[in-house]
Amino acid sequence: MPALTKTAIERAKPREKPYKLKGERGLYLLVTPGNAKLWRLRFRLGHVQKAGKLVSRERMMGLGQWPDIDLATAEERRDEARKQIARGVDPVAARQAEKLKQADTFESIAREWLANQKPGLSASTYERAEWMLEKLTFPWIGAEPMVTLTRTDIVNRVLKRIEDRRKYVTARRTLQRIASVVEYAMLSDRGPAKGDITAGVAKLLVKPPKAKNHASIKDPAAIGQLLRDIDDYNGHGVTLYALKLAPYLFVRPGELRQMEWAEVALDGPEPVWTIPAEKMKARRPHIVPLPTQAVALLRELYALTGPSPRRKARYVFPAMTTSLRPMSENTLNTAIRRLGYDNTQMTAHGFRSMASTRLNEGFDGHVFNKDWIEAQQAHGDADAIRATYNHASYLPQRRAMMQHYADYLDSLRAAPT
Repeated sequence: MPALTKTAIERAKPREKPYKLKGERGLYLLVTPGNAKLWRLRFRLGHVQKAGKLVSRERMMGLGQWPDIDLATAEERRDEARKQIARGVDPVAARQAEKLKQADTFESIAREWLANQKPGLSASTYERAEWMLEKLTFPWIGAEPMVTLTRTDIVNRVLKRIEDRRKYVTARRTLQRIASVVEYAMLSDRGPAKGDITAGVAKLLVKPPKAKNHASIKDPAAIGQLLRDIDDYNGHGVTLYALKLAPYLFVRPGELRQMEWAEVALDGPEPVWTIPAEKMKARRPHIVPLPTQAVALLRELYALTGPSPRRKARYVFPAMTTSLRPMSENTLNTAIRRLGYDNTQMTAHGFRSMASTRLNEGFDGHVFNKDWIEAQQAHGDADAIRATYNHASYLPQRRAMMQHYADYLDSLRAAPT
């Protein structure tokens, strides 16, 4: 006979420590020392890593307090929650989302705005916007009803906190996200009572120092030394492969670190890496022809991070702590610092300008069409003609160019010091 009955509940007395009366299918009643009797549902949903293994994640959900919620009602709430769980829906998150939806708080409207923006943003841009709202904004004004939100709330409770940490560019970018949310609220007739409370706020913020271009090494002899230094890198093995591939491919650092094995075709006479549109700054798919040097490195790396019968693997460069995420956006720059180059000398993004300079100037008798270089770097040029590039533009010419450049880098590495 189950311990959780009406009679057992009525007779349950408080003890020195909380204890449970167990029911069926995860339902239990928690009896506290203060004689509160709280309905709880224990369930499993999702996975976490423990001791290097993926195990199901145990969760708990409150269902109310007895006697306001009797046994029959608690069981009904349990059954409804379990139906959501069976569909893969977290009932706790669903309940929180419903509360936010009903409240029209800044957070609820911001999440709605985020969801609408997601299809049109690259993964990295979306993650950045989500981070600015989740970490920098919601803790301070997320619970405020949008209708009563003020300019002072935004400036003093959010932006000045960021500026106090001398993150002046981040403060301005966070303001841009907040302004977009406020505009969205106003267009849907849920805006602040005082209108556009973000207008003019940028004038109250500290003007950040003028941004510098991504530092890059362009002198051929210095490039050769950098490549030799990369070969001597003694840090994490996966990071070493990313450092070695970055000069050959010269894609954006975010594109490289999010590279997936499913996007790479190494077999055949024309190996390629096809980057999907959602990962590209210009929102167009992009083909990267792979020189023989890159193919060789990727084949070696496959043994470390590639999928196998015993391992599900997605990312070519997984994070150090979990294969479920790509390496951190700071990993490559940190590795370059470990090589002895500061941020005025070389950055992960600098491999792009390094390649652009060397390719535009030409080398070893090779001269390259600027359109080939632009297409290979997938620049989001506003020029109407350049904007018509498709992901396969100049592919044969780019393939030859990429191989010439890879061979040129190898010659610089091998040059006498």
